[in-house]
Amino acid sequence: MNVLITGGAGFIGSHLAETLLSHGHNITVVDDLSTGSMENLSALLGKTNFQFVRDTVLNSSTMTSLVDRCDMIFHLAAAVGVQLIVDRPVHTIETNIHGSEVTLDLANKFRRKILVASTSEVYGKNTKIPFSEDDDTTLGSTRFTRWSYACSKMIDEFLALAYRDQYGLETIIVRLFNTVGPRQTGQYGMVVPRFVRAALAGKTIDIYGTGNQSRCFSNVADVVDAMIKLVACPDAVGQVINIGNTESVTIHELADKIIAMTGSSSTKRYLTYEEAYGRPFDDMLSRMPDLTKIKRLISYQPKYDLKRTLEQIIEYEKKRPRTKGA
Repeated sequence: MNVLITGGAGFIGSHLAETLLSHGHNITVVDDLSTGSMENLSALLGKTNFQFVRDTVLNSSTMTSLVDRCDMIFHLAAAVGVQLIVDRPVHTIETNIHGSEVTLDLANKFRRKILVASTSEVYGKNTKIPFSEDDDTTLGSTRFTRWSYACSKMIDEFLALAYRDQYGLETIIVRLFNTVGPRQTGQYGMVVPRFVRAALAGKTIDIYGTGNQSRCFSNVADVVDAMIKLVACPDAVGQVINIGNTESVTIHELADKIIAMTGSSSTKRYLTYEEAYGRPFDDMLSRMPDLTKIKRLISYQPKYDLKRTLEQIIEYEKKRPRTKGA
């Protein structure tokens, strides 16, 4: 099968490309490297059944050629990371919404099945835990730029579902919950790699807010395996599906775990959101997925708990070549 991965030089996309390639598929990755990197694809470059195209999904000419030649699409291209969203809200909105417009339009034109990656951010400040796919969303004020990301991904979901309803396009939407693992960058605020790198360097670990926020971290290997199984599942078409893990940890507990596992001398420092981001910031206290639907569809069961996932990340970070500013 010829598979197109948009945003395939990113953290999740590169792991997906590696796995699909190992399954014998022909893989084409399109990425403008705005947040992805060639380093993520280093193990794939030069392989006969792998092609990398450096361009943006906003370029309809390039995308037309790529979609024409593929059999199915994993649409992962998006602006990601809280820091990036806060710093570049226009880029976030344009990339997420227009990129999906282009990709879905071409998927429909050439009748290609498409999986669209969305996010748990769309649940917003809903306090009903765990989050189920049909739950109401509760977004904060437009004054807080972080909600522009959630809103833009909601538009992506609406558009994908509209193509399904109006044109019968085979679309699948997955909402990802805090995916982590080797190769994830901490550059845009991702908490786990940021904490691990600080701990290994013996630097202060900065916790934003009270640290009482709880999250459920998903291993990228579990997420990639689930996405591949979902595109092969006929009943997943037209569905919105959570992918994640239900093992919950508070952010200050996460810092303590990482300090202990690395044997670090690091200490914790608490910053207000305004100190961290330079502007008011709205956050949610808890985030946990309801996995009932994905268990029914593909018998999903995460293989990696938080301890094993953190061990992988720590080992990777110890070996990771350090570049300037990293």
